[in-house]
Amino acid sequence: MDTNRLKELAPHYVAMFVLVFLVLAVVRALVGEIGFWTELAVIVVIVFAYRPVVVRLGIGPSGWE
Repeated sequence: MDTNRLKELAPHYVAMFVLVFLVLAVVRALVGEIGFWTELAVIVVIVFAYRPVVVRLGIGPSGWE
C-alpha cells in the first residue's frame, strides 16, 4: 500500500473513530447507560454506514469509489 493512499484514507478513519465516540456520548446523554450489546450495535451501524454515506456525498477517497 502506498503512502498517498494511506494519507487519503487516514482522515476518514479518524473521522469515523470520532463519530463513534460522539454518537455514543449523545446516546448516553439522552437515554442513560446502555448495555454492551447496544453499544456494539451502534458502533457496527456507524462503521458500516460511514463509507456509503461519504461516497454518496462525494467526499470519499478515490479508493472507495
